[in-house]
Amino acid sequence: MKQEHITQPANGYLMLLVFFILLVTLITSISITGNFAFLSALPLLLLILPGFFIVNPNGSKVLVLFGAYKGTVKENGFFWANPFFNKQAISLRARNFDSDRVKVNDKIGNPILINVILVWRVKDTYKAAFEVDHYEEFVRIQTDAAVRKLAGSYPYDNFDDEQAEVTLRSGMHEVNEALEAEITERLAIAGIEVMEARIGYLAYAPEIASSMLKRQQAVAIVAARKKIVEGAVGMVEDALTQLAEDDIINFDEHQKASMVSNLMVVLCGDKEATPVINTGTLHN
Repeated sequence: MKQEHITQPANGYLMLLVFFILLVTLITSISITGNFAFLSALPLLLLILPGFFIVNPNGSKVLVLFGAYKGTVKENGFFWANPFFNKQAISLRARNFDSDRVKVNDKIGNPILINVILVWRVKDTYKAAFEVDHYEEFVRIQTDAAVRKLAGSYPYDNFDDEQAEVTLRSGMHEVNEALEAEITERLAIAGIEVMEARIGYLAYAPEIASSMLKRQQAVAIVAARKKIVEGAVGMVEDALTQLAEDDIINFDEHQKASMVSNLMVVLCGDKEATPVINTGTLHN
């Protein structure tokens, strides 16, 4: 049998009642007859006791008889089964796994630190019990392998790969879906259902973190300066147009160039402009 089979064992309370009836009968027989030969049946009576077991909510028992799989009990309650059954408990509850932060290289080759948060549970008890050794350790190792593979498939950001549409930092939805699909495929052999998988931590490795921070700051400064220059050019253009339309003053090309230069310095400068009163003409 290569797949999970749900079985229904005997009611434990009924078998417990049978056990006490047999025990009372045995004691009564010895008391009445005085024949202690009845004690020879006591080991057989006590053999009933190992057959009792309890299945808690969201728990299960895998029943094995001398190496042969006999089924899985998933219904919670008090039961009795063949006392020679080996009863392996497997939890069906959802579990959280927060992996260690591992250092890997992204698609570009930059060292990064990454970890994953995984929510999983056992779906197929047969596979969990017999297809792999220690399914909990299997989940940990395969999740770590999936994270390493995923990190090498995407760049951390698009600074070095401007053509990348999906990155680890910006494409979290797509990356998490790819991560979940990868882990689901790896854990299917163990009968594990992946309920959720997402990146929990993502950062550059310490040896390049400061350099990458400076680069990000430089990019932000350049982008801000570009916006400032675009705004300043528009303001200067509006000023020259307004002066010409209102016929306030007529500038030649040299005067326009001088005015544009002064306005750009004032509008794009880091510090407050210091006004200077010109007491001569516009040419002096």
